[in-house]
Amino acid sequence: MFFSLIAIAAVIALFVIVSRQQNRIALVERELGVLRRLVQSGASLSAPKAADATQEGLPEEAKAAAAPAARSANGAAEEIAAKPEAAEEAAAAGPWTKAQAAAAQSAGPSEPAQPVSATETPGAEPPAPAKAARQSDVETALGTRWAVWVGGIALALGGLFLIRYTIEAGIFGPGVRLTMAGILGLVLIGGAEFIRRTGFKVPVQGAAGAYIPAILTGAGAFILFGTVYAAHGIYGFIGPATAFLLLGAVGVATIGASLLHGLALAGIGLVGAMVTPALVASQAPNPWALFVYLAIVLAATAAIARIRDWRALVAAAFAGTGIWTILYMVDAPDVNLAAVLFISLATLAVLAFVWLGLFLVTGRDDAARGFDWPSIVPGFFIALSALGLSVDPAFASAGDALHGAVLLAALVAVALCRPRALPLVFAAGIATVLIYLGIIPPATIAANALDIGLDAQPLASSDTLTFRIGIALGLIFLAAGFWAARRFAATASPRAACWAAWGVIAPLTVLTALWLTFGDIDRDLGYALPALLLVLAFAAGGEWIARAEEPPLTGGPAVSFALGGAGFAGLSMLHMAFGSGWTTVLLGAAAVVPALATRWRSYPVLGWVAVGAAVAVLARVAFDPTIVGAAFLSRAPVFNWLLPGYGVPALAFGFAAWQLARTTNGRPRLAMEAASALFALLTIAMLVRHAMHGGVIDTGTVTLAEQAIYTLIALGAGAMLVAIDMRSPSSVLRYGSMAAGVISAGLIAVQHFVVLNPLLTDESTGTIPVFNLLFLAYLLPAIAAGALALYVRDKRPRWYAAMLALIASLLAFAYATLSVRRLFKGEFIALWSGLGQLETYTYSALWLVIGVALLTAGVWLKSQVLRIGSAVLIAVAVLKVFLFDMSELEGVLRALSFIGLGAVLIGIGLFYQRLLTRGARKG
Repeated sequence: MFFSLIAIAAVIALFVIVSRQQNRIALVERELGVLRRLVQSGASLSAPKAADATQEGLPEEAKAAAAPAARSANGAAEEIAAKPEAAEEAAAAGPWTKAQAAAAQSAGPSEPAQPVSATETPGAEPPAPAKAARQSDVETALGTRWAVWVGGIALALGGLFLIRYTIEAGIFGPGVRLTMAGILGLVLIGGAEFIRRTGFKVPVQGAAGAYIPAILTGAGAFILFGTVYAAHGIYGFIGPATAFLLLGAVGVATIGASLLHGLALAGIGLVGAMVTPALVASQAPNPWALFVYLAIVLAATAAIARIRDWRALVAAAFAGTGIWTILYMVDAPDVNLAAVLFISLATLAVLAFVWLGLFLVTGRDDAARGFDWPSIVPGFFIALSALGLSVDPAFASAGDALHGAVLLAALVAVALCRPRALPLVFAAGIATVLIYLGIIPPATIAANALDIGLDAQPLASSDTLTFRIGIALGLIFLAAGFWAARRFAATASPRAACWAAWGVIAPLTVLTALWLTFGDIDRDLGYALPALLLVLAFAAGGEWIARAEEPPLTGGPAVSFALGGAGFAGLSMLHMAFGSGWTTVLLGAAAVVPALATRWRSYPVLGWVAVGAAVAVLARVAFDPTIVGAAFLSRAPVFNWLLPGYGVPALAFGFAAWQLARTTNGRPRLAMEAASALFALLTIAMLVRHAMHGGVIDTGTVTLAEQAIYTLIALGAGAMLVAIDMRSPSSVLRYGSMAAGVISAGLIAVQHFVVLNPLLTDESTGTIPVFNLLFLAYLLPAIAAGALALYVRDKRPRWYAAMLALIASLLAFAYATLSVRRLFKGEFIALWSGLGQLETYTYSALWLVIGVALLTAGVWLKSQVLRIGSAVLIAVAVLKVFLFDMSELEGVLRALSFIGLGAVLIGIGLFYQRLLTRGARKG
């Protein structure tokens, strides 16, 4: 059925070819029309370039065959351009007919064709250009491309169907049938070569994709593949070795023929060559035969792809080889590791000396700044092979992890000598990181940290060989990375940065993994010394790279990676060498080192290294706020590990910020200022909590006194951030200061007024008359909030200052009210102790006095918020007098309550009247 459909399609295509023979005449007509328009516009004719453009993508033989036609067209164009009078007459004559165009094409130099008006030929009408173009495009597709491709497929399937028919009919024996099929394939290939050698040319634009010799060669190769496979797999006429050799020879020969016939044929040959090992079955497969064969196919494909610059072809060849390697490693019961190592190294050799070798010869490799994307494919598969050899216990336990290390080192070496193969160093680096992260015992780190109860095992073998390989790989990455970074620092900064990054990441990962696997996590001087050596190597390497920059010592990305790695190695060294307390202190002090280095080098990364130290200290205190552990923290107030643990970093960060402000400045300086302020506040807060909880800071509920100190710290932090922002404006500081104020207001509203309010908790307010809990929890925060509101009036939005002023007013009101309550009730002032008449009257008088005070302050400070607050408070007092005092008070207290209220209200009215009168007089 399928063959019938193909036959019908071929018949239709041939019918279209016969019925549309005028398409070539229409094409010539369009080309002459283009030449005519060029002559009219006075543009220079570039027929050779146009001819080259039309032949782009054709095989060499097709270009050679089409060259006479191009020269003929070029000569006609020059002839038209040399006779401007003829061109002018042609322009005045109007459109040409097809017959006139044919006559013009056949006219000789002595008899230039003269265009004739369309009216001189009865019945001739000028065709519509757009319609003609659409018709000719469809005709070209049907007649030159689709017919050829369908015909090629039909020939290939026809040969196979012929063999099938002879089998079903029993006409010939198996040997005769296979011989006939082989002869048919050879005849097709020979016919293709005959057509190519006898001057085949493609004169029609758009027909390059249907180059007939290539189609016939592909059909012949397809038939030969099927014939050899049938001789081996179906009839058993030839053995596995012979079938393997014949199929490989057909595949390689087809790839070689693509030099003459184009990329499509190369793809057919590559597919046939890659599936050959799967088609040939053997009782005892030989991995060396497989991988030597793949190496030959890969080398031949890469050479042809390099000549024609077929990147997709070489990428497919690398992918096929890599897939076969992985399949062999996964499925083979007894893997020959030497064979795996051979094919991997052969792949890298083909990449370096065949595919990328031309760049080295022409000298374009060093100047090129990009990378070769086909290199991603071999990098991925070889790194995957190295990962399997190093991680799989079947390989690693037997000491074969060494093969994986050899492959990783080979990837780095090829990337080093072929700069365009930059993806290889990424592949090697990622594989190395995964291998050495896999040796860390998850049972002692991840599982215990997460309390997940897994009896986990390391993903990779952690033995002496892995230890030694890790050291070797770390040194390889370090040396190669920094050497290549210096080499490209002046000409290709991104490439230098990539090399420097892997020169830092791989050694640090290996060292960390070995320390966590073999060393003591708490303290291990044996690993602190290598970490110190890495610090010195990274710092010296960064300076070495910086001296090769253009201009020198600018501190580009490669230098930033090197010095950033030095900072990380230094932090690791401190953790490995010292206990928890000294580690925190020294981490904070370490921020001074890169800040001081800015006196001699203005590298931008130095400030960020200092910021990194601050982040490390913050993470450490978040993990263990006691600095040395709760069991080892002294109960002595102030003079314990909290003071240096928080205070030394605060001082060090402040000094680093001061130093950066005088050298590099910028965002790192602002971050260090904020870190210094934060740790200064944390120092006070932690010492307060330590003192108020008897030397224990991680247990116990928060009291009102403790919360009051935290509130004062938050308000102070907001003020400090505002002050820093005024000196060095920053959106981070601006919004951070407002966040501190908003958080303070929220803490006051929730903790001071509700959760920890002594009216509700009955907490002791102390025995001292003035300096008691109320003074600390309400009056001092009121003063701080009011001062901050005054300070930010012209520096922050109005709503922010108004919020702080309102909070200050409420705190002052609460302090005064609760102080009256304490005056009558003593140390404990809970609500359930009741109210006396004199106490009730005192509240009314007090609120009126506070309202008048707020009104006065609002007028003096020109604060509408305070004036509104006074009005609200006086309104509350009025309601209390009329609704509460009238029923609860008796005798003189009731009378005094109303008299006082009336006097205050009249006084307020008189005050406002005079104020408005004075304003009217000034107006």
